[in-house]
Amino acid sequence: MFFETAGIEVSPWIPPLTAFLISTLTSMGGVSGAFLLLPFQMSVLGFTSPAVSSTNQLYNIVAIPSGVLRYIREGRMVWPLMWIVVIGTIPGVFIGAIIRLELLPDSQAFKVFAGLVLLYIGARLVKDTYFSKNNKVKNIAEEKFRELVRSFKDSNTNLPKTEIKKFNLKTLTYTFYGEVYNVPVIPITILSFIVGIVGGVYGIGGGAIMAPFFIAFFRLPVYTVAAPALMGTFLTSVIGVLFFMFLSQFYPGTSVSPDWLLGLLFGIGGAAGMYAGAVLQKYIPAMFIKTVLSIALVFIAIKYISEIF
Repeated sequence: MFFETAGIEVSPWIPPLTAFLISTLTSMGGVSGAFLLLPFQMSVLGFTSPAVSSTNQLYNIVAIPSGVLRYIREGRMVWPLMWIVVIGTIPGVFIGAIIRLELLPDSQAFKVFAGLVLLYIGARLVKDTYFSKNNKVKNIAEEKFRELVRSFKDSNTNLPKTEIKKFNLKTLTYTFYGEVYNVPVIPITILSFIVGIVGGVYGIGGGAIMAPFFIAFFRLPVYTVAAPALMGTFLTSVIGVLFFMFLSQFYPGTSVSPDWLLGLLFGIGGAAGMYAGAVLQKYIPAMFIKTVLSIALVFIAIKYISEIF
């Protein structure tokens, strides 16, 4: 099948299958999988124009809702945390889209940028997961959650839910299975803005990059990070696609708007994977989820950076 906007020819079953496999793993860590789909599109399929960024965001729009709905049903959506991400990232996404078209239209320059971003996040996550003294003691809340899952999985009893204790302009406080987490609102909003710029350039939505930051920097449990990060990614991706479509009229000689058919095929597979990941997450150790994210981030980063040599 030929995809006109992308300028590539590929069997129609490859995009959904690839998206399903990727999103099943990554969605458990609050990442849609778009950060791995973009390298797949560029390096494997040969889709290198700026339209690959907006196509990636279209994938997010189609794929994410199924997983988020599952998390909401299970009471693992921390809504204030999601809104902090969205408020910070949306302005950044606008700036990122312009940077992508003006400063990084060349695929090679874009790969270097993407590689450096992913390498930093991946290295930070690896350090925090394996070498931080604070992480040598297991996360108590995550262990409690795993124990509850084991005790409840053979019954119809609902698992306990996260509870918001305080939310204002300075602090968000919520509980997760007996543990209290305090989230600084202003620093995360500023960080979300910066991440939104990067996400707008890369085409993954700002929320996707926030998940590793929540885990590595703010030490929030992965089981409460996934839903807010994915929902933030969904909303910022909607804005991102609309903005790329608006910008396309100012770049008539460049493919800017998404390849709708390709994005939908990726999204269909991603939707199935997102739901599968949301179902499986509570049965998978947090260390495994963090390890998968770390390996994926570092591997793609090294591959991209090495291409300049």
